[in-house]
Amino acid sequence: MAMSISWEQEIQDQFSEEIIHMDQATREKLSKDYYWYSPVLNRQLGHIKAADAIVTPRNETEVAEILAFGYRHDIPVTVRGAGTGNYGQAVPLQGGIVLDLSRMDDIVEIGPGFARLQCGVRLGVIDKKAREAGQEIRIYPSTYVKATVGGFVSGGSGGIGSITHGNLWDGNVLEAVIYTMEETPQRLVVSGPDLFNYIHNYGTTGILTEVTIPLSPRTEWAQAIAQFDTLEQAMLFGEELAQETAVLKRLVAPMEWPIPSYFVPFAKVIQTGKAAVMLEFAEISLPLVEQLASRFGGHIGHFIAANHYRKTIGVSDFTWNHTTLWAMKTDASMTYLQAGFKLESYMEQIRELKAKFGDEVYLHFEWVRSGGLLTPTALPVVRFQSEERLYEIISYCESIGVRIFDPHTWVLDHGGRGEVNSMELKKRVNDPRGLLNPGKIIVEM
Repeated sequence: MAMSISWEQEIQDQFSEEIIHMDQATREKLSKDYYWYSPVLNRQLGHIKAADAIVTPRNETEVAEILAFGYRHDIPVTVRGAGTGNYGQAVPLQGGIVLDLSRMDDIVEIGPGFARLQCGVRLGVIDKKAREAGQEIRIYPSTYVKATVGGFVSGGSGGIGSITHGNLWDGNVLEAVIYTMEETPQRLVVSGPDLFNYIHNYGTTGILTEVTIPLSPRTEWAQAIAQFDTLEQAMLFGEELAQETAVLKRLVAPMEWPIPSYFVPFAKVIQTGKAAVMLEFAEISLPLVEQLASRFGGHIGHFIAANHYRKTIGVSDFTWNHTTLWAMKTDASMTYLQAGFKLESYMEQIRELKAKFGDEVYLHFEWVRSGGLLTPTALPVVRFQSEERLYEIISYCESIGVRIFDPHTWVLDHGGRGEVNSMELKKRVNDPRGLLNPGKIIVEM
């Protein structure tokens, strides 16, 4: 009687050794992401075993063949870009195959107002090429040097540029190519409202292989740090600047002291005890920005001219979740939350939070537009004491109307995604056996 061949042996027999990686070092390295930002996820995911195989396809044909192989053998498939996600998006909870798409990195086309890209192109590379063509990408995360466009669309939400252009689902994805996980995987070309089920989906509803994003005309960006005596002044300045249509901007990020003290490379230009607002705006607007800062009792304490843009360490390297990273480098007990404050009452919410938690919660805001509406979003830096205490803080935030998008869970339904009902329906159709990144979306199959 012939012995059956294990799928691990079969996958090596069927596919080129150039794309199949079975060694332990590669499997362990590519089965992790930046979940260690969360002490909760670090505890929960630190012991999860590595994938059984890593596959690094070079084209869509190989993607489809791997998905068909996985379907035939009932093997979970977890997609991965550069692994810069914070929520365990790329951790294969049930083992199986990790599909690393970072080799699919062709810029297919840069046209007027758009870029068509394979999913593995790094955002920094796209922006460089687009800027050479007189254009630029509209939004990107603080990890943009490493992050891939597919990873950002599938695992991110917004970032630098969101103050003007909103989040990913605010028109910042034009079209996507998606593969289903069936006996014969389908190639779907998705646009318009249908994209909703594939943005920030962790690869649960389909595998994104190509994406078309909008581009804006190239702008000569200056960066600056505005400094204020109080967080309240910094916030009011930030709101005014965010509303000011005469200033083209990418970044308005107020943060209370001592957060700016964590930014070691800027130690010489950060004033002790001051709240700081990290800024990126069109250089031509400098006089207006200075005037606004002065009106709210502040001044520009550091300025990086447009001709030094990307040539030196930039202000944007200390914003979004890089702010948290600098805090963690300074104090290993720090973690973070993701929060939405109310435009009409954010100062009151700030006062209530500070009165309740003091030095346990330091406030870091990012002014953004979400669904066209100006919103004071925040990534507060939190001194972690216990999971119980962390969820007490979350509960209090919600009790005063501060909405929390929990960064300490890998489940889309519980974290920052909001409504997932249509995604659940799409998953049933595109992934009938529930093999795409299982455990990340809770579907009643």
